[in-house]
Amino acid sequence: MRFLVMVKATEESEAGVLPSEELLTEMGNYNDELVKAGLLLAAEGLHPSSKGARVQFSGNKRTVIDGPFAETKELIAGFWVIQVKSKEEAIEWVKRVPNPTGDVGQIEIRQVFEASDFGEALTPELREQEERQGAEISRQQSRGC
Repeated sequence: MRFLVMVKATEESEAGVLPSEELLTEMGNYNDELVKAGLLLAAEGLHPSSKGARVQFSGNKRTVIDGPFAETKELIAGFWVIQVKSKEEAIEWVKRVPNPTGDVGQIEIRQVFEASDFGEALTPELREQEERQGAEISRQQSRGC
């Protein structure tokens, strides 16, 4: 099972305040534990929403909305993708995360869909397409693209 673990943004992260050396060290050590356990698939911090954009869809119309975005509590400041055996295991790992804010904060855990979750809607052709895309992504990453 794969889980997306999302660190919620704060006023500080949205203002572009970078983590301290101490927090970066603690997070690096935590990431080392995930790597040693064979669980870490990805981990990244995100720039503030002022450097981002949203694309709003309405039928065939697309509208671009530049950041910053007002609802800080709905924004993500960083994430991990981990592969574990259960939601309970994901929760146990997240409980070990160094507090990213040093104060009150929140980390959200969401399971990632697997191909088998889609049942018959994922036809053999769609499954083949997904496998082909995965192989191409791996090829590109091994070349450093």
